[in-house]
Amino acid sequence: MNSNATPRTIYFVWHYTNWGGAQIFLLAIMKVARPEWDLKVILPADSAPDLIGFLERLGVPYEFIESSLDQSPAITVKDKVARQYRRIRTEYLSFRHLLRYDLRNNILHIEAAPWQSWILLAAFSLRRANVFITLHNFLSDAPRWRTMVWEARMQFVSRMPGMHVIASNYDTKNRMRGWVSEKFWSDVTVARTCVDPIEIEAAGIMSVEARDILRAENSISPGEIVVLAVGQFVDRKGRWVFLEAAKIVRKERDDFKFVWLTPELPNEDDLKCIESFSLGDSFQIVRSGSLGSERVDVLRFFNIADIFALPSYVEGLPIALLEAMALKIPAISTNVYAIPEAVENGETGILIEAGDHDALASAILELAAKPELRRQLALKGSRYVIANFDERDAAEKCLAAYRRCFTNGR
Repeated sequence: MNSNATPRTIYFVWHYTNWGGAQIFLLAIMKVARPEWDLKVILPADSAPDLIGFLERLGVPYEFIESSLDQSPAITVKDKVARQYRRIRTEYLSFRHLLRYDLRNNILHIEAAPWQSWILLAAFSLRRANVFITLHNFLSDAPRWRTMVWEARMQFVSRMPGMHVIASNYDTKNRMRGWVSEKFWSDVTVARTCVDPIEIEAAGIMSVEARDILRAENSISPGEIVVLAVGQFVDRKGRWVFLEAAKIVRKERDDFKFVWLTPELPNEDDLKCIESFSLGDSFQIVRSGSLGSERVDVLRFFNIADIFALPSYVEGLPIALLEAMALKIPAISTNVYAIPEAVENGETGILIEAGDHDALASAILELAAKPELRRQLALKGSRYVIANFDERDAAEKCLAAYRRCFTNGR
């Protein structure tokens, strides 16, 4: 690449329809990048309307590909083959779509795991693109043979010209060490998952009367203690741990309401499983798209909560957790991956071990019984997040990494 080339366009690409913290992270970059760069988003045609709405309100043009990844569990061999075929087809359509553009003097920021999408990433590198991959968490445990395959692919991708990684937390970067060359590892930019302080401030301005109205609109009785979880309603988020804890808590006290806020409602099988917990009206699922057209509308909904709980098994640094903490809601989460970068046990929140529904129930009951502890965790958690996880800082780090492509070459 000519080192004197002028930056022009950032292409943001993802291949799945379930959206969440990864897209919010990219939206944060878009907000800051607009004055300096042209922007374009490539995403599946069946993406959620509320996500499309966010792009339209930002004024970011988007284009569709007519396929998406299948992220449902693959149980049988047939399911696994079908999922792999769909992934290959989706990535092929994405690559073919982007062939219409000259990527050489531009940036391609793609949500794709290098150990899965290594051929696609190599193809973009051969087209002389400056490719940026966001990694939110590193690989979970797997059989040795599979780990060796993943490591070989990671090594291959990292040696391709123009390849860059942005880690959204320090845990992810640290886990990468040894999988890539020391130079590549040292060049990895850490731009942490972040919150928008302006939106947080706007969402946090709510009178007691307005909060009571919001709770009433969601069938929450006066005096009920609300425990909120936010994120995709999937296994890795600890959904059944949340419901097991709810069942335990409800045996001790009848003044609790458990709420899960999610971009997509559960399917029929999941609804049947939810019914098996016999929680009745004490558990409620709310779709985030029903709350309003603005991101701040979703954040305002957080104000129904007295306690935030996200018992994830696999997680980078979940933005919903940071947002809840910033909004002064005492938080409980798990001691996995990058979550301890935000939650210091007993100081900015409470940490439990993943899968321990008894510990989650105990932490919820403890916070309910100790309002002063709730207040202290809420204040310390909010101050820490606002001071350390500002999306403007994270976005500037990403833009600086983009610019280096044009001063140092690919």
